[in-house]
Amino acid sequence: MDVRIIFAFSALMSMVSCLVIAKLYAWPWLRARDRDQALVSLVAPHMFIRFLGLSLLVPGVVSPGLPAAFAVPAAYGDFVAGILAIAATIALAKRASWALVAVWIFNIWGAGDLLFAFYSGPHAQIQPGTLGAAFFLPTAIVPSLLVTHFLVFGLLLRKERS
Repeated sequence: MDVRIIFAFSALMSMVSCLVIAKLYAWPWLRARDRDQALVSLVAPHMFIRFLGLSLLVPGVVSPGLPAAFAVPAAYGDFVAGILAIAATIALAKRASWALVAVWIFNIWGAGDLLFAFYSGPHAQIQPGTLGAAFFLPTAIVPSLLVTHFLVFGLLLRKERS
């Protein structure tokens, strides 16, 4: 069987699993919380997980055959998302007047970055082996992060409880 099919199937099933957990457990739990508290629960993990994307720039972690056209935007897109997550988390924790704006900016950038990587990876015809040790990013980490972005959008778009 083609390794790209196995790779894609792994990422797909990780996404499905994350969506099931989100629907059955995370969303009901989040909806019962104060919106700012729920948002912190979803945004805060991005503060450190998104910096893992910089590993796409490290020789030895990834193959020299990994196209820079994919690796550079993915790595720096994650870096910016991590910085935005730090700002949004601090704003939420301090209940700053601009907290929701910071969350919107983080979430639009972060989700867009991941969706762009999903698009550009196959477009750049990346072979899974060129990801080296970073293979777990698109197969395990990206699906869970993308689902948290969906949940953040859900919280931002729902009416706040009175």
